[in-house]
Amino acid sequence: MESPQARKAVIIGAGPVGCLTAIALAKQGWNVEVYEGRPDMRLPSSKLEAAATLRSINLTISPRGITAIQAIDPCAADRFLRATVPMHSRMVHDRKGRTTAQLYDRTGQTINSIDRALLNEGLLEDALRVPNVQIFFCHKVTSIDFNSYTMNVHDINGNKDVSVPFDFCIGADGSYSTVRRQLMRHVRMDFQQQYIPHEYLELRAPAGPPKEQGGETTYLMDPNHLHIWPRESYMLIALPNQDKTFTLTLFAPTEEFDRLTSPDVILSWFKAEFPDALKMIGESSLLNSFKRNPRSPLITIKAKPYHYKDHAIILGDAAHAMVPFYGQGLNCGLQDVHVLAHLLKTHGVDPTFRPAAGDEDLRLAKALQAYSDTRHDDLVSIGEFAMNNYIEMRATLTKPSFYIRKAIDNLLYILTAKPVIPTVQATGGVPDPFPTVRPSGWLPLYTMVTFRPDISYGTVKRKAQKQREILSYAGWVGAATLTLGTVTVSYLSLWHRLRR
Repeated sequence: MESPQARKAVIIGAGPVGCLTAIALAKQGWNVEVYEGRPDMRLPSSKLEAAATLRSINLTISPRGITAIQAIDPCAADRFLRATVPMHSRMVHDRKGRTTAQLYDRTGQTINSIDRALLNEGLLEDALRVPNVQIFFCHKVTSIDFNSYTMNVHDINGNKDVSVPFDFCIGADGSYSTVRRQLMRHVRMDFQQQYIPHEYLELRAPAGPPKEQGGETTYLMDPNHLHIWPRESYMLIALPNQDKTFTLTLFAPTEEFDRLTSPDVILSWFKAEFPDALKMIGESSLLNSFKRNPRSPLITIKAKPYHYKDHAIILGDAAHAMVPFYGQGLNCGLQDVHVLAHLLKTHGVDPTFRPAAGDEDLRLAKALQAYSDTRHDDLVSIGEFAMNNYIEMRATLTKPSFYIRKAIDNLLYILTAKPVIPTVQATGGVPDPFPTVRPSGWLPLYTMVTFRPDISYGTVKRKAQKQREILSYAGWVGAATLTLGTVTVSYLSLWHRLRR
């Protein structure tokens, strides 16, 4: 039920970021309308279409995303955690099927595999339970005039166009965002879009047979790992599902995919590169997946600013699409909502305040400006981390240098850092996303990015750079000491020979 005094916020996109934004704004007192161009994903027809395409079925949710949901909708966070499969380490597979486990964190923290539809549907239903939220499916936004606070929407089912007034617009409509495109007409936005020369294809491994007659199905591999088959220029990964199946994703250069043109070539390649995965997937299932599943591109997007006056802002992939190799795309998008909600509260934005015609809501404008100013460094940093992690996952996980660096990281971590995530304190009704401004002790990069939601990505980047400089300096000192020692021993040996 709408509040007659409150202003209207419109959100474009009913994905996880859009739904969490709807909950956050509604709880702060806004009347919220969400517009989604696709049909309701809870409909049987939508589920059949999703099953047919088998595209992006899994998500990885880690403490950043969980903390963001807890800040906005605490009960939802607990519910989603019960629906995940925890993964406490990577399981690296070589070409002979031998495996090596690599713990993510010495304290035993986990990342979590969750079904995309389950997470999205849960947040969607939570949003609909909030009285001042309405969601319109099959409503595609075609244009927005931010200065007149109106947008044009095409009602697909009714085959008609409608004009929708609003007081505040939030774009959570993905990589190909309509809101971002419309913002560019009003804002001098720096924008960069890049397709990397790799694509991905999703595959499926079935559940295993029951251990005993009439019993439950089993997993064909240990489910508490993110399974990785690194192969230098390409890789295969597998994430567990609660129904005992695995979703696998093949990442490879476009030219590599172009070579896989016939069943014989595909099977021969998999037998040479991923023999244990092929046995698990099955030859017929593999060939069927190559035939019917789409090869999908990988895109990165950078933009700044993310807002326009007090009129609009973009969040999630609309603002910062990234490659999926750090598992932070979803988590970062959910954290966007947490950051925005905190700024709206700390700037005292009042959803019932209506500025005079032609005037701005200065508090809202300052909150959005603060978001663009403070969040950009974080978003650029995580985009770089994600791209760099692809190189590590496919090319360096099996190299001795990786194990040496990891051993040094963990030793310094044990000696200097307290393995405790600080308690996040509430400020103005919404917890501060980043209470830890200057993290102490030595912290591995992966630990900071994945398991320390209290540290911003930008702070992570600066601390990681400083730690790299310390290791580099220590390496030069060690090399110099070793060289000096060698020269000294040689000199003394020569001096003794000359004295004889």
